[in-house]
Amino acid sequence: MIKRDDILHINSFTLTSSTEVSAVVRDIVEIPNTNLLMHVSSYIHNTVLVQNLKLELEKKLPQSKIVMLKHDDKSHTSVVVYALDKRIEKKDISDEVLKEIQLTDKAKTDELKNCKKQLLNKYFTDHLTSFPNLYQLRKDLHDNEKFGLITIAIDNFVTINNFYGFMVGDYIIEQIGNYLVENMDEKIYRVSGTEFTLYLEESLDFYDLKDYLTKLYEKVKNVTVKYQENEISVSLTLASCVNTNQDNLFSKVSMALKYAKDNRLPFWIYEDRMGFENEYEKNLNISNVVRHAVEHSKIVPYFQPIIDNKTSKINKYECLARLLDEKNNVISPSLFIPISKSIKVYNFVTKIIIDKSFEVFENNGHEFCINLSMEDIINSEMFNFILKKLKSSSASNRVVFEIVESEAIQDFEKIARFINEIKRYGAKIAIDDFGDGYSNFSYLMKMNVDFLKIDGSLIKDIDTDKNSYLVVETIVDFAKKLGIKTIAEFVHSSTVMDKVKEMGIDYSQGYHIDKPSVHIE
Repeated sequence: MIKRDDILHINSFTLTSSTEVSAVVRDIVEIPNTNLLMHVSSYIHNTVLVQNLKLELEKKLPQSKIVMLKHDDKSHTSVVVYALDKRIEKKDISDEVLKEIQLTDKAKTDELKNCKKQLLNKYFTDHLTSFPNLYQLRKDLHDNEKFGLITIAIDNFVTINNFYGFMVGDYIIEQIGNYLVENMDEKIYRVSGTEFTLYLEESLDFYDLKDYLTKLYEKVKNVTVKYQENEISVSLTLASCVNTNQDNLFSKVSMALKYAKDNRLPFWIYEDRMGFENEYEKNLNISNVVRHAVEHSKIVPYFQPIIDNKTSKINKYECLARLLDEKNNVISPSLFIPISKSIKVYNFVTKIIIDKSFEVFENNGHEFCINLSMEDIINSEMFNFILKKLKSSSASNRVVFEIVESEAIQDFEKIARFINEIKRYGAKIAIDDFGDGYSNFSYLMKMNVDFLKIDGSLIKDIDTDKNSYLVVETIVDFAKKLGIKTIAEFVHSSTVMDKVKEMGIDYSQGYHIDKPSVHIE
């Protein structure tokens, strides 16, 4: 019995020069079949190569059929020879060629379908864990109106990845995924780098969901992954959502997860009444306002006077950042400064305040204070900007840079270098908000500061709170022994003012003296 593959033989030849015609024709003649169909394909047919080839084939194989075809390859001419086995009774070779093409086309179609299936599987599958991914989850949720989602996130993954390397990090993710599969019955998806999601067939009310999460957390709160000689502890945080509809479910679960992580909770359940999205919307709106203000230089300094307690005269001004929105409404720094840091424009805000403050006090005899954060000081670009400003300004010996003391100082070498450099131009240093947060008297001996601004939380009740009085008294006494001048913040009444003077504090600032204003006297 002759197989289908033995009925029709296909041979291909390629020519680039007319010198190759004889050799190709000789090879075709040697094909052991009498019923031939030849497809000659070239860019154009009137070339010497094509015409010689056609004449030779007609001469050597007069019983064969030649079909001239065109293709887009300008450099090559091809010949495809379809040969019908001579043992088969005479048939129309064109029919056999069509059958072969049909079979080839079917094989290619089947292969294409298989490739498409594999690609779709990859599209809906996480490549690392082989879990269904976010796209599969969305697909599964499409036809289900009532369902529940629980997100499980790895907390300390960045630390693990940085310390052990990404290969161990990937291994951790795989092992956590396997652990979840082994310890729960629900379908699990890997929806992002460090997050898995459990799919619940039906949504639960708040108390049922809380009970479910409590039991689930007990299963996953102490997970240890062994890698070679190491035992790596992995902590997880859970989040879910209960609401009357499924609108924006993913974003609500994400907000719940962020809240749980920020507050170091084992899990959190989002409810519509919490209104987290309102805070997000507010921040997004402020972000747009901040960008607009930076681009259009609508960050402005407001000036609050600081008086000499002995003379009661204004000695210096603090330059406080304010933002004007598109309607020129003044926005407090407590709103826009954190946002400016999160959207990475905080350095521009600081530069604008420095530029505008120096411009105001260039021809003014008063000292002026500008706030700097640790972020400003350790930033090389900002450091160079400040030095350039000090070199070019005649007000350099009257500026006081206030370092926010409530931020932990971690690199004394950079701080010391900054202080030493600016003091070369006559600038001074103050520690702002001293007595709040990370207060440490050792700072004063290491940083060579000129002023201590005593935090308003201590000053505001100094006339009625004995403990505040004692703390301030200790600060003032210590500063005097080091030769550091002191400034009282938040002096809001005459009684507080009297106490401040009584304690020997050098300067005062607060609403009792004057509020911040866009103008100076």
